[in-house]
Amino acid sequence: MKVKRAAKYGFCSGVRIADLKVKRFAAAGGRGAILGQVVHNERVVEEMEKLGVRTIDEIGTVDEPTIVFSAHGVPPSFHIDAKSRGLNVLDTTCKFVYDIHHESKDALAEGCHLVFIGDPKHREVIGYTNDLDPSVYHILLTVGDVEKLDWSQYEKIKVFYQTTLNAEEFEDVVTRIEQLAKHVERADTICYATKENQDAARVLARDPEIDCIVIIGGKKSANTKHLWEICRESKPAYLVQGADDIDPSWFSSADVVGVTAGASTPDYVIDEVEARIASL
Repeated sequence: MKVKRAAKYGFCSGVRIADLKVKRFAAAGGRGAILGQVVHNERVVEEMEKLGVRTIDEIGTVDEPTIVFSAHGVPPSFHIDAKSRGLNVLDTTCKFVYDIHHESKDALAEGCHLVFIGDPKHREVIGYTNDLDPSVYHILLTVGDVEKLDWSQYEKIKVFYQTTLNAEEFEDVVTRIEQLAKHVERADTICYATKENQDAARVLARDPEIDCIVIIGGKKSANTKHLWEICRESKPAYLVQGADDIDPSWFSSADVVGVTAGASTPDYVIDEVEARIASL
């Protein structure tokens, strides 16, 4: 079987930098724990564990001298908390995530009510909102969420997207806010790497030569899930974490298989999956 990769796929710059920072830290003999997955990929988490940098869910469970903040970022208060506990901080927060922290703070100072389009349980969104008074922001995902609110009470609205989302999927949500509110401004906060991967996935899905598509990424990776959603609109699409998840029956009538991967998927995992497919 022939395998054709998307033009853009896999590790983005923010994830690659975070991965490299932790590996250099471990190689230098550092002892630390990562608050949440450093990136949303189980293989990367396993790799960090083997290097001696475990993953934890709460700062209070850190026994090591260093806390690692993931690429998804944390609320500013977490830095203060870490310092109060006498912990060193290794910050791997993505630059684009920090941009939203700064831009949303400026928008608040200008009197805007903040709207975050995203998953309220995602660490990135928690990072933006955890320290804010609930009266100054909303987290929305559906038009139904929009309809529940009285938008007339807000003079100015600024909308931010979780960086890993597909903005096109939420156009109806933002459009409805614009219809109901007095003044709405959108912040362009979708990560450029996410956009490139999604555009490349659309091209791959439209390729008439390709019979089906395999999307590689972690269970908790939002951007990987969106790649799968894009691809399945046009072709049979299968979401896997690695080569062990491959089911040969998927390719019983396939001659050419498309492959793409989320922004948290290491190159070696993509190579393993491609090799498994090619061997069938």
